[in-house]
Amino acid sequence: MHHSKASSNSEATKAPQVDVVIENHNTIFLFRPLSESARAWIEENVSRDGFHPDWPTLVVEHRYAGNLAAGMQADGLVLR
Repeated sequence: MHHSKASSNSEATKAPQVDVVIENHNTIFLFRPLSESARAWIEENVSRDGFHPDWPTLVVEHRYAGNLAAGMQADGLVLR
């Protein structure tokens, strides 16, 4: 019994995989997808209209970054 508790503790402390890295560049944020789940989420939820020269990395004005991050998190993506 003691052994299984130790393994469950190590699983509990294991960091989840990061799906999206967000970079703050003052007036814009870059949302860089790292996982296939993040790329699929962006394809399904974000229009390619606008300035996204490095698609699927998103170039986002600061006023929209919070809502975008909240939507990603609500759908289970891990952000950093």
